[in-house]
Amino acid sequence: MDAKTNWAKKFAGTTTAIVTPFESDGKVDYKALKNLIEYNISGGVSGIVVMGTTGESPTLDHEEHQKVIKFVIDEVKKRVNVIAGTGSNATSEAIKLTEFAKKAGADAALLMNPYYNKPTQQGQYLHFKAVADSTKIPILIYNIQGRTGVNLETPTLLRLINDCENIVGVKEASGNIEQIKSVIEVAPENFCVLSGDDKLTLDVIKAGGDGIISVASNIVPDRISKMTKAALEGKIKEAEEMNKELIPLYGACFYETNPLPIKFMLAQKGMCKEIYRLPMCEMMPESKKRVLEVMKQTKLL
Repeated sequence: MDAKTNWAKKFAGTTTAIVTPFESDGKVDYKALKNLIEYNISGGVSGIVVMGTTGESPTLDHEEHQKVIKFVIDEVKKRVNVIAGTGSNATSEAIKLTEFAKKAGADAALLMNPYYNKPTQQGQYLHFKAVADSTKIPILIYNIQGRTGVNLETPTLLRLINDCENIVGVKEASGNIEQIKSVIEVAPENFCVLSGDDKLTLDVIKAGGDGIISVASNIVPDRISKMTKAALEGKIKEAEEMNKELIPLYGACFYETNPLPIKFMLAQKGMCKEIYRLPMCEMMPESKKRVLEVMKQTKLL
């Protein structure tokens, strides 16, 4: 791995955390997935995260997980970055998945905090270091306490940055803008800091961050990409105007647990079926009604 790479630039912009479409029988709908990939690339995104939270990764077995990662890499054909979700609450599993992503040709791996176990800061440090030491693929840490029950504190992240040359970025979904600012302040200049929350993207970029791993860009890749690009170019007023129009959509993406709302929206546009794997399920009728109202408000219907 080239130590001189500016990871902040390589992974900057808008990266879509892509959904995993399913057929009526519950199998992965690869035709719809291919179309979603093309839709996002044509919309100007700089990357795609496959098998993340939005991709319903916990409901796919390891064989399916790997097949979807390989499919996305093969379809993208190096046109944009492909970041593979390879995290697990078992370090040994995370190592195996990450090594697969490297062999398959992913540009980076995305690893969330180990979930359910509630490891200490030292436990998280040892987990991420063990994965990083096992491979040469660039790694982005996915800090999302709301899903995993633990927060990777800034001093722990800094230890990992200093001790592991292939830990090159973080998707910060803590929801704590002060923590995100502290990461930006202490991290090396070439370290990539991405927002993990659409509604905070502009604030993160204003603070010196590098972009977003986005849920909303599944359905409006062009609008999110333009807004993020304008902000990164210092055209803050222009970015603020575009962002203002998107705020209702950001909220609608979380009327119920992600990815239920965004998949529902895509289904309304005929881009995938409204099918999930249990324990994920369709939204309640009142939530669907609210989402449809936002889609009309934001000119998606």
